[in-house]
Amino acid sequence: MSLLDLTASDLSRLIATREVKPSEVMEAHLARVAQRNGAVNAIISAPEPQALMDQARAADDAPRRGWLHGMPLAVKDLVAVKGLRTTYGSPLFADAIAPADDLIARRMRAAGAIFTGKTNTPEWGHGSHSFNPVFGVTRNPYDLARSAGGSSGGAAAALACRMVPLADGSDMMGSLRNPAAFCNVYGFRPSWGLVPADAVGDTHMATLATEGPMARSIEDIARFLSVLAGENPEVPFPRAPQPYAEMLTTDLRGKRIGWLGDWGGAYPTEPGILQLCEAALGVFTDQGAVVEAVAPPFPAAQLWQAWLTLRAFLNAGGKAALYDDPKTRAQLKPETLWEIEQGQHVTAAQLYQATTIRSRWYARAAKLFRHYDALVMPSAQVWPFPADWRWPQAINGQAMDSYHRWMEVVVPVSLIGLPSLALPCGFGPTGAAPGRAAGLPMGMQLIGPAGADAQILAMGHCYHLATDWPGRQPPPAPDTWGNRC
Repeated sequence: MSLLDLTASDLSRLIATREVKPSEVMEAHLARVAQRNGAVNAIISAPEPQALMDQARAADDAPRRGWLHGMPLAVKDLVAVKGLRTTYGSPLFADAIAPADDLIARRMRAAGAIFTGKTNTPEWGHGSHSFNPVFGVTRNPYDLARSAGGSSGGAAAALACRMVPLADGSDMMGSLRNPAAFCNVYGFRPSWGLVPADAVGDTHMATLATEGPMARSIEDIARFLSVLAGENPEVPFPRAPQPYAEMLTTDLRGKRIGWLGDWGGAYPTEPGILQLCEAALGVFTDQGAVVEAVAPPFPAAQLWQAWLTLRAFLNAGGKAALYDDPKTRAQLKPETLWEIEQGQHVTAAQLYQATTIRSRWYARAAKLFRHYDALVMPSAQVWPFPADWRWPQAINGQAMDSYHRWMEVVVPVSLIGLPSLALPCGFGPTGAAPGRAAGLPMGMQLIGPAGADAQILAMGHCYHLATDWPGRQPPPAPDTWGNRC
């Protein structure tokens, strides 16, 4: 078997026992980058290959630093990595070199990772389609004419193509769940507070987004989560990590799973997605779990309004300096301007109402989890869409009234910081109607109560052992890509 087909956990074990050298792992991954990245455009700001090989050779004989010792990783371009360009996808920072690592990059480096570049993202992470004026668009490795999703689209595409064995992602509004679905990999949004932020900005109010791991197996997700997780005493609301990789064994018999589907029709969904997710739920029932349809537990319109208010409020505050200067404002994307301008008009009463809805939904969800071990929803409402779109304008003829409305299905999780594991659930029909995506990946969210990260990962591990979609159906070889564009 090729080194590229091994999981990160297997590579780490082989490096630890010196059966494989970090330089061999690096050489294989750099060859894959040279072969596929030009078409997919997932990895950006890469150091010279010779410099990376020098680092890998130095790791060959060096004392083992940690679980990621000698492992090639590319970090999302919303995270600063010392010595590499960190652009946030913005022309304002097109040539910026980070003077220091952000917290999660520092943790990866301490565990032994060698940084092979950054992964592409939409400007400021705004939108679930990874394109920006600095590096262009990241394309779906299963069909180069389609989107890889976002904002962790570069991470998901690089992971699917075996250009990296692991990837970090971030998730405010499905930013790692959506690209995981589009690219047939796993993505885990942990309980809020488990992977802490850096002590910058308003860390008390900014509780909608989190970093998380992406991988091609659940063991890899669990082990990488242990690298990323752990308290940062400089930020509030910490959550203690657990030894997740040692807690993956579980019995699904008697587990109760609630299927939320499209939230009673509130979330328009393209044909075939719900049916594919329902078929994938059969993997759980085959192992003894009980799956039941659940009526919408909370008004979707209230969740959406609370989400719009809180998200815009945070963007208006965080981007105020860029907006106030006409020179920098002129270089902000329309979607970012929309967020800021919406947030500037949020009143105290609207903010209070949004936080009240958030609190009520958290309490309602907690009661729901007294009856269910997990809830399931699709990871996206649309199949991977054309890469030359900014965003889907309509679903089934229903117009989307904002650049992110087509991803509303992720909001119930994000609003209250629940753990959510994006599971690949197969591929759509190859004989799709004209203009529809044909034979492309989709996924579903396995959602747990706050703090139940280990339980959700263990359930996901059972699912992975029975399916292994990333291993069973990797992206096509480059010589077939031309026929899919």
